[in-house]
Amino acid sequence: MNESHTEAVEKAILYMKDRLNEDITSRQLADFVGYSPYHFTRVFKSVTGITIRQYLSALRIESGKSHLLKEPSLLVKILYSIGFSSMGSFHTRFKQFVGLSPKRFRSSSESLHSYVSQYESTPLSLPQEQESLLPRIECHIKAPESFRGLIFVGLFPRPVPDQKPIAGTALNLRNRTCQFSGIPHGTYYLLAAGIPWSLNPRDYFLLDCSLRGKYETSILVDETTDMNLQLTLREPLPFDPPIVINLPLLLFEKTNEKRNSAK
Repeated sequence: MNESHTEAVEKAILYMKDRLNEDITSRQLADFVGYSPYHFTRVFKSVTGITIRQYLSALRIESGKSHLLKEPSLLVKILYSIGFSSMGSFHTRFKQFVGLSPKRFRSSSESLHSYVSQYESTPLSLPQEQESLLPRIECHIKAPESFRGLIFVGLFPRPVPDQKPIAGTALNLRNRTCQFSGIPHGTYYLLAAGIPWSLNPRDYFLLDCSLRGKYETSILVDETTDMNLQLTLREPLPFDPPIVINLPLLLFEKTNEKRNSAK
């Protein structure tokens, strides 16, 4: 990766973070870092994997999550501070990215934190995929030896976890292998996040310090797909897009799926 490109993108990201309440344009960012708009748009996507507009939207939602966990009663103040002009638009975009409304996000944070924490010592037992069913992708996660926490793995439509994965699961204790089968045909991105155990609920919903993993290329899935892939978790980088989706909620829904199928 070109070092000067990375520096320019990181500089632009800091600029965006400081001005979330403003109507920031690609030209404005390009002028700020000294590139032409066309060239910087290409550079930004090559470094982050997503467009400037997508990144800015993720930053705003992530900032909204942070504010809601600190001062939920100031919702109107929050939405204006991150660039939304109406409650309706903020509610719709927040639910699209995070998976539930701003109010439910705040009210469920403590219960979801408690729910996730039980798996610090209890093995996860999630719905099993049929091994012989194609398309099939088996994924082996390589994490630092010192890591203790939950690992979320999923196949996403875009190279950023800003919506539910088409297939996903979670691993705990020393389990580092998962499998997806019967996957709908399409092009996906294999992404993972490692969330360390924490007593602070905030650490399960604001994941800027969580380990990251991304398979180096997109994955084309068709009726013949049968793959074994390895994904290495690493420390987050300054230009990594925010993980805006509510991963504890996805785990809760996945375990409920197993309970309901057993009835």
